Amino acid sequence: MTEAAEPDFDVIVIGAGIAGAITAYQLATQGRSVVLIERGEAPGAKNLSGGVLYCRGMQEVFPDFLTEAPVERRITRNYINFLNADSSIGIDYKDTRLSDPVNAVTVLRAKLDPWLAEKCEEAGVFLMPGVRVDKVLTEDGPTGKRVVGVKAGDDELRAHVVVAADGVNSFISQEVGLRTKEPLNHLAIGVKCVVNLPRETIEARFSVTGDEGAAFAIVGDCTQGIGGGGFMYTNTESISVGVVLRLDDLTAKNKSTTDILDYFLAHPFIAPYLEGGEVVEYGCHLVAEGGLAMLGEISMDGLVVVGDAAGLTLNTGLTVRGMDLAVASGVAAAKGIGAALDSKDTSKVGLAGYREALFASYAGKDMETYAKAPAFLETERMYKEYGELIGNVLYGVFNLDNSPREHLLKVAMKAFKKSPVKIKHLIKDGLAGVRAL
Repeated sequence: MTEAAEPDFDVIVIGAGIAGAITAYQLATQGRSVVLIERGEAPGAKNLSGGVLYCRGMQEVFPDFLTEAPVERRITRNYINFLNADSSIGIDYKDTRLSDPVNAVTVLRAKLDPWLAEKCEEAGVFLMPGVRVDKVLTEDGPTGKRVVGVKAGDDELRAHVVVAADGVNSFISQEVGLRTKEPLNHLAIGVKCVVNLPRETIEARFSVTGDEGAAFAIVGDCTQGIGGGGFMYTNTESISVGVVLRLDDLTAKNKSTTDILDYFLAHPFIAPYLEGGEVVEYGCHLVAEGGLAMLGEISMDGLVVVGDAAGLTLNTGLTVRGMDLAVASGVAAAKGIGAALDSKDTSKVGLAGYREALFASYAGKDMETYAKAPAFLETERMYKEYGELIGNVLYGVFNLDNSPREHLLKVAMKAFKKSPVKIKHLIKDGLAGVRAL
């Protein structure tokens, strides 16, 4: 095929987050000329706190990741909680098998992203921080519009392939027509803060030792009935804590994100974990919630889309994943781009290897497995009524008030009669949950 004017690089990557950095690194190790453009003053400068990284995909890229990278704690305790105004019901799962081999770690992106960028530079990537890409350059080709480079201020750079790794609200994808404005139920607002606490205090409060860590997934009163959930993750000497609020529900109920977060932080179940801590970071950002339905076209002539920009986030209610999917998409993109460059065909057809590699990986397969999860998580009863129902059943079991005891079934039936949740709802939602999760 006929290419555009001689390019400055083989590949231009826009965005030095995890997906962009992994794509750039993998291509550089193939011997490609790659420039990694980052809008922030430095990689990680725009990323708030971090979270849980399921790290085995990262270890395939960097075998010494756990010893070299700035990881915080290794997650060995997962706590799943239904939170009510006056009660808390949880499943506390702690397992040493999660630490050998290590399954997940907490990271702070302000530390991790610079480390990834350094690895990219060591591999030969040309890093350009503090540069905002204003638009992509396109030309008319034999099969339609083709991306040939980027424009930043008065400067233009050209490449055989451009990679959009510019986040969930990817203006690059929208500019070239690969993505349209997402429906509100495909998006959420994550509001979080980082609270500094002494290491010893964290380990005592969360029942962990050494470099062990805990991840809390919370649903119910933490969001005051808004679809979404709360979270707490232990770092070495800080706690990442916050809420994720589905945008359509938040808008419909006209709630304030900051008010909901403040309510969550002051909740009787949460506050004791944070007591005496100092808030050192606070902010919010958009989160992809649409699952597989949000993953549309991820390539066109001269361009591929990776990570959050491609909608690659997966919330099952038990785990929230984005960073490991970003790693997988970066690896798949580099494989597809490398094959396209070798064949000298960087059209959409030539770049089809990216999508094939993505859906052959754990990321694509998991997106397909949990394709029904987003719709299931829109079930409104999950965010108030179910927690209260379980709490009332357990209250009937443990409230020994000197009256004669009743069988558990009778206690449960009394709780159902007082609840808006009916048996038919339980059956319907239970079946939907089994199919979705």
